[in-house]
Amino acid sequence: MTEGVDFDVASAEEIAGRRDEVVAAVTDHAGTVARELALLQGGDYGQETFKTNAGKWTLKYEAGAVQYLRFKGKAGGETYVVSSQQPPDPDELATAMRDYDAFVRAYNEFVRSKEGVLDDVETDFPAVESTDTVVSERDRVVGRIREVTDVMAGELHRYNGVDYGTFTARVNGKRWELKREESRASYLRVGGQGGTYLVSQYEPPSAPDVRELADDFRDFVAAFNEHVDELEADLGHVSL
Repeated sequence: MTEGVDFDVASAEEIAGRRDEVVAAVTDHAGTVARELALLQGGDYGQETFKTNAGKWTLKYEAGAVQYLRFKGKAGGETYVVSSQQPPDPDELATAMRDYDAFVRAYNEFVRSKEGVLDDVETDFPAVESTDTVVSERDRVVGRIREVTDVMAGELHRYNGVDYGTFTARVNGKRWELKREESRASYLRVGGQGGTYLVSQYEPPSAPDVRELADDFRDFVAAFNEHVDELEADLGHVSL
């Protein structure tokens, strides 16, 4: 029972209030540092550590705002001066704040160390060669290949009488597959799944791939014509 017992309980309200004032002021000031770091480092996310005589300060930021400001003293222990979690212990905060000016000086020295670093970087770059000629030649060859595969697709459609189908052949050890929809080629793929699409509904092949495979396409057409001969059907031959 506590009847008749009278104890004085010290209020922590004033200490906590002062602690919160200090943390708010540091958050605002360190927020400026965070925004400047984000500009300097070219990203919305990052962190940087600054060394002082008393320890190390690590500032982590996100979208130009402080995520946390942590002080690690050389004597041990660490204090999150600014944090999204609980506020710091007043004694630990006081210890850290005695080194806060040194942290700001370390940051300023860090920024000054970057000044002039790009002064002698040359921006008179060499002219960039146009790919127009190569692309034009690539498109010419691929266009001709598509014309021929469309003819092949049309002959297969006429013979098979179904709307979808494929024709495959091995040329120089590689699997060639012509897929059609009715009398139009959907794609011509070389090398099986994950191979090179010489004809497709999407992006064109690279110029080196076209150069490598264009000659073999003649053999693929020859294989198709042999297939037609074997069918002994009234299908027109395709020639390049």
